[in-house]
Amino acid sequence: MPFRLVLKFWVGGIIVFAGLYSAYSILQAIRTVLIILLISFFISFALEPAVKWMADRGMRRGAATGVAFLGMLSVVGLFISVMIPLVVDQVQNLVGNALGEDGYVLTIADWVNKNFDTEIDPNNLLEELSNFDTELSDFATDIAGNLLGLAEAVIGALFQAFTVLLFTFYIVADGPKLRRTILSVLPPEQQKEVLRVWEIAIEKTGGFIYSRGLLALSSAIFTYVALLIIGVDNTLALAIWVGVLSQFIPVIGTYLAAILPIVIALLDSPLKALAVLIVLVIYQQIENYLISPRVSRHTMSLHPAISFGSVMVGASTLGAVGALLALPTAAIFQAFITTYINRHEVINSDLTGDQTLKGSSSDSNKNQEKAQEELPPPSV
Repeated sequence: MPFRLVLKFWVGGIIVFAGLYSAYSILQAIRTVLIILLISFFISFALEPAVKWMADRGMRRGAATGVAFLGMLSVVGLFISVMIPLVVDQVQNLVGNALGEDGYVLTIADWVNKNFDTEIDPNNLLEELSNFDTELSDFATDIAGNLLGLAEAVIGALFQAFTVLLFTFYIVADGPKLRRTILSVLPPEQQKEVLRVWEIAIEKTGGFIYSRGLLALSSAIFTYVALLIIGVDNTLALAIWVGVLSQFIPVIGTYLAAILPIVIALLDSPLKALAVLIVLVIYQQIENYLISPRVSRHTMSLHPAISFGSVMVGASTLGAVGALLALPTAAIFQAFITTYINRHEVINSDLTGDQTLKGSSSDSNKNQEKAQEELPPPSV
């Protein structure tokens, strides 16, 4: 091989490697901005149907966007304002019940001594827990000494949240103008495809929020009534907690949501905790087999394996944000596949056999044979 070709090969390889490395470095540097834009676009897709509905009825698009934002922030603020007092109150009750004269520590120690022939001194346990409480106070004092770092973290989080809301507002309020700007650089045929993709994204993301919202409302109402009958404290807050977490945290949200009401009921009575567990399990079955299929049929339906896999991929790439955005993203890709990929009839085989398919296949064959018999004889 001539020296000039070897030199050209190595120079080209170095240039390609330098370009890829530069692109990777740039993406790493602007990763936070890209995540903010991604979140903003997903929120805009979710708000677009409501904003369009109000705009079609005569409201200015900017005002409609403001109303939609106000509704979204009201829901988030209600959830936070309800949950913070609940957590503080229950932590105080837990500490008081555990360290009291007839608290959990003494009761558990007596039970262990009686059943396992041990000699645990409850007073020593209480003393150790008191020391732990002192250490916890010292730890809190150390954290308070680093208020500057904590304040920087809080300010950074608030700034990112404000940036997301700002981007989202402009994307929704200037939606038609933004789409015209993007489409103006494309030929008409490509414009149709981009609009088609955009409509699918809005439909599936809005469908996800709509279906999750309906299921969360149903779960919250059922939980509220059940906890009220059982006699658990903080019924409204727990009902909102169960409704939101069970529907908007993928895969494990149902189990995380059930822990808090069960623990709070356990602080009062083991029988109440058992009743809460039974009620939540029963409702979950009702939701899985009766409510969710009817809601998701008109909005978004994903196979459980696809849901779990998409959440794992999203969490591994973007963390908690990726896990939350995984399901609507998977629904959008599923809609793309359904729209752009043609499906064909599957041949009969032992590997693809199903009783329903076999029945429908045999019926189809019989209909074809009957149609063949009814055909007129060929003319000579």
